[in-house]
Amino acid sequence: MLRTSASSRTLRVCVLGLATLTAAVIFTTDTADARRRHRHHRHHHTVQQSYNPAFASIIVDANSGATLTATNADGLRFPASLTKIMTLYLLFERLDAGKISLNTEMPVSAHASSQAPTKLGLRPGQTIRVEDAIKGLVTRSANDAAVVIAEFIGGDEDDFAKMMTRKARALGMTRTVYRNASGLPNDDQVTTARDQSTLGRAIQDRFPRYYRYFATASFNYRGHNIRNHNHLLGKVEGVDGIKTGYTRASGFNLVTNLRRGNRHLVGVVMGGRSYRSRDAIMRNLLAENLEKASGRRTVAAITERNSSEANAAAAEDAAQSRPAAPVQVHGAIQVATAEAPPPLPPTRAIAAAAPAPKAPVEPAPLTNGVIQSKAIATIPGSTEPMKPVRVKTVQVRSGPMKVASAGPTALVTVPNDADISGSVSARELPVQPPNHGTGKGLLGVLPASSMAAPAERHVQQAAVDTSSRTAPQAVQSHGAVKPVATHTGWIVQVGALESESQARQRLEAARDHANGMLGKADPFTETVVTRGDKKLYRARFAGLERDQAEAVCKRLKRSDISCITLRN
Repeated sequence: MLRTSASSRTLRVCVLGLATLTAAVIFTTDTADARRRHRHHRHHHTVQQSYNPAFASIIVDANSGATLTATNADGLRFPASLTKIMTLYLLFERLDAGKISLNTEMPVSAHASSQAPTKLGLRPGQTIRVEDAIKGLVTRSANDAAVVIAEFIGGDEDDFAKMMTRKARALGMTRTVYRNASGLPNDDQVTTARDQSTLGRAIQDRFPRYYRYFATASFNYRGHNIRNHNHLLGKVEGVDGIKTGYTRASGFNLVTNLRRGNRHLVGVVMGGRSYRSRDAIMRNLLAENLEKASGRRTVAAITERNSSEANAAAAEDAAQSRPAAPVQVHGAIQVATAEAPPPLPPTRAIAAAAPAPKAPVEPAPLTNGVIQSKAIATIPGSTEPMKPVRVKTVQVRSGPMKVASAGPTALVTVPNDADISGSVSARELPVQPPNHGTGKGLLGVLPASSMAAPAERHVQQAAVDTSSRTAPQAVQSHGAVKPVATHTGWIVQVGALESESQARQRLEAARDHANGMLGKADPFTETVVTRGDKKLYRARFAGLERDQAEAVCKRLKRSDISCITLRN
């Protein structure tokens, strides 16, 4: 009996203990779930209330240089990882000059290894190939690889950042200041949507061979497959790059390049509230402005100022202005304040910089059209030796000269202030649009067709009957008479090089890569003198129809040969 009672008490204790344990587990679980829900709600509420990055956007027609649409394009913003576009620009510059190769190994320092994610996980003492570093920046936006590049080229990251700012000034990016190579948060590191569109155009004009890395969808590094953060690649027809960026202060940024048919757009969106919102805005902007874009390249390539001008204009000290404060958000698109940020101090301004456009659609400033290049043995991708080619060279000399016709008429004097680079006296220039270049008729300010008109009028006035001409005109300078080469049809220019031999090599290389499309074209070189008294040799083909010239250019660009078409 006693044994039965003891067993009963033991059973009751076990049941009571089990019930207590079950209740405790249920209470703990409910409490944890409640905490999680509270934290999630509180975090969501905080994001909704405080996350208002300032918005900016711009779409530029890369064929004409015109701004098709813009919102706060000159307002200061944080670039975030768009910074790495300039980091790669300086790296591509050394690759293009032959100072390093894609297989060059770069050492990893402790400073580079310690960078915040995202990164490749590099460790001090390791090395990384240049090509792997490029792909790491393009796809994962690796901060450690960006610092490796900075230290390899500049010695340390601070000096490299100064090089980046000087390069920005040389390219005409008047409001951009760099403080690091990665884009990690720094209050002094600022840019604008317009400046980023300039950089997006310049890097592909200058380095078409290496620009292709921006189209890398994924790459394998040490057994890990790394995918590109740019979600428009492979999803929007014609998009071939270039870079995304994000910090909490900057919002979601994107620079995009689109080529569809003969049209070419460069777009920038800064301050998106999410990557989906940013991508959707970019898709809409590209679609809305594609039909407005020109189908023919008329703007010259973006070129760099000389180093002394760039050094004088670079902002070496702390930036004096900051991005605009966060703004109210209505729907998916931010509405920024109308007040523009203050300009940089005079010591940081470029001496002859044109004022920022006031209208939403204006042509961008043009350059002198000369693409600086180094001596090269072959065009990248070619394995065949260069072959000699017969070309005609036209010498253009400065000073007074007289133009004579084949008919019995008096000579007509060309004005002494005619510029030997191809421009003419300012009093004879056609009327230019407001804020269009310098307004002084310098080469690249006006289309070639407009530039040639005054000189053609002089020749027409000198001739009594143009239909009676039976021989080419002659140029008489200091008593010497030379025949003037006449070139008909559209002209294709494949470079402006530092020596005549390089220009001839470029002509032959272009002909080899054109697959017979230049078989009947007339190759020639033309000597010009830039405003800095530097002599360059244009490599050109004449005698083409417009559609032929455009087709040739499209073909040559696929072979990494720079090319522009001109109406003769």
